[in-house]
Amino acid sequence: MKNIKILHTADLHLDSAFEALPAGKAAIRRAEQRELLSRLAELARSERADLVLLAGDIFDGGGTYFETGAEFVRCLRDMSVPVFIAPGNHDPYDAHSPYAKLDIPQNVRIFTERDVECAELPELGVRVYGAAFTGSTDGPDITNIRTERAEGTWNILCAHGEVGFDPVNEQALSASGLDYAALGHIHKASGLRRSGGTWYSWPGCPEGRGFDETGEKTVSIVELSDSGCRLTPVCIASRRYEILPVEVTGCDPLLAVHTVLPENTARDVYRIVLTGEVDTPPDLSRLRRNLDDCFFSLQLRDETRLRQDVWERAEEDSLRGIFLRKLREKYNSAQSEERELIEQAARWGLAALDNMEEVVRHEDK
Repeated sequence: MKNIKILHTADLHLDSAFEALPAGKAAIRRAEQRELLSRLAELARSERADLVLLAGDIFDGGGTYFETGAEFVRCLRDMSVPVFIAPGNHDPYDAHSPYAKLDIPQNVRIFTERDVECAELPELGVRVYGAAFTGSTDGPDITNIRTERAEGTWNILCAHGEVGFDPVNEQALSASGLDYAALGHIHKASGLRRSGGTWYSWPGCPEGRGFDETGEKTVSIVELSDSGCRLTPVCIASRRYEILPVEVTGCDPLLAVHTVLPENTARDVYRIVLTGEVDTPPDLSRLRRNLDDCFFSLQLRDETRLRQDVWERAEEDSLRGIFLRKLREKYNSAQSEERELIEQAARWGLAALDNMEEVVRHEDK
């Protein structure tokens, strides 16, 4: 059969609110989301993709900015290859959806029904099957999809859904006769998977929008050939979200941050989480003054705990007091390199005793 190259993406969530960012930076992020569309069109051209599959949640909701709709239409037209869109639960197809209101180019097919539809592309040797969400909970009915494997023809599905839950499951994919299923909905990429003779994947979101979408995000170039299926992730994101835990015990928090901070973070959105034991709470205002310019946006979280004198309860008339007095004797006679280990043992022992005491109190109730 003729080799086929596909650009597969989903879950752009255009015009997201970005509520965690200040209003000005949220507006910048929405504009940058529109730029994703032009990078998608450029990738389709540079990779010489034969078709583009957009597996739902392209828009975050029914209301879109005029600029977003115009850029969406322009970039679809610029792709100049067949484009298929399967609306998802955030952008279901109905009379009020962007898909119904925009002047969609001739090279684009939007699936509009819950029942599976089929589009034939004989010049490519491809059949594209697809279905739409028609409401936020009215998903496509693809559990009983069956295709006929024909010589010289690839059977491909475009749908918004995750494997393991309705409307998609591995048994249905295995029995479907599909060669490849282009899915969406889950924002973390699946990598290439297989069920029976059907390859499938979901690409995750192409760019993070919050701290539940950290790390590098990608779209997928999928190549089908007689030898099988190959998936290549491609990053077109302009920014990324990251969570950076920083241990500050015994050191200056600012120095600790700079010690572990990667290079080239100025375009990214970071949450820095301070952990460890401190004598006084970290000065978050000082940290922000010194770190703000290192990021597009920064969140600081203080999860440190105040250091306690490990020996302060050694005179208690209790099991805890006996334990501490024994260890303190060893601590006082130990060499300096051993003292840190003994003090750590005391802290662990106290934590175990405190936990045991808590369990006893609960059992007494």
